[in-house]
Amino acid sequence: MILLNFSHPLTPPQLAQIETLAGKKIERVVEIHSQIDAQQPLAPQVVAMADKAGLKPIEWQSAPLVVNPPSLNFVAVVLLAELHGRCGYFPAMLRMRPVPNSLPPQFEAAEIINLQAVRDAARKGREREI
Repeated sequence: MILLNFSHPLTPPQLAQIETLAGKKIERVVEIHSQIDAQQPLAPQVVAMADKAGLKPIEWQSAPLVVNPPSLNFVAVVLLAELHGRCGYFPAMLRMRPVPNSLPPQFEAAEIINLQAVRDAARKGREREI
């Protein structure tokens, strides 16, 4: 599995949690900075971020991917659209959560969300409404 990390660096314990949640070994972690220039158009900056993943077209379409999205919501939304276009489907997404009562603040891997399954379920719900 390839982990595309658009957020803070992940620690070895967090990576172990991700492997447990996914039931797969992480073969590669790709660290991608997600800072943007708010004075410039967003979409080209997000395309450049995705390009920095360095994946070949066949990897975008067939490699098992998990995405740790950037925390800035509008960057994450545009990135998701970009990745869908490259993959042909919504990749799985990592959700991190704060560890309760930790000082300094720490985060743990909470879940891996199959976004394509969420989309497919929503589509079926839409079909029922028609």
